[in-house]
Amino acid sequence: MAGRRREGNRPDRRIWDEDATTIEQRKALCAKVCYVGTANHKLRPGDYGFTPSHNPRPSKSPCDALRAVLIKEASELFQSGIMRGMVSRFEPDGIPKYVWAVDADGEVYEAKAKADQETKYHGYRIGEDEQSVRKYVLEEWKKR
Repeated sequence: MAGRRREGNRPDRRIWDEDATTIEQRKALCAKVCYVGTANHKLRPGDYGFTPSHNPRPSKSPCDALRAVLIKEASELFQSGIMRGMVSRFEPDGIPKYVWAVDADGEVYEAKAKADQETKYHGYRIGEDEQSVRKYVLEEWKKR
């Protein structure tokens, strides 16, 4: 399933410098936010509690296009992204709009804060249509 092509040059879609947050700030952020997912990015609802017959929107990149990603793994990826500082810029008492993570197979995922629930995130795999973003995230992940 192909999603629509996303913009490649978005200033808010940049990983913040590694030293922009301390370990304490990252731990506090982990306690403040959570990964909940969304049915719009699921081909396989797994253990998310989504209605199994739901069809994801064709314009959205499914996070589970290659394999099922259960909520525990998705949450762990999300938390590890935060702890590595793989977040977009945010205000001291705020939250980042984006968090990035890479799984054991080298697949790149991007989590985004839900507009109507700012401390809850949904995520998706960054696909082949965004090679430059995938490369950028992988390089940063390896550095950290």
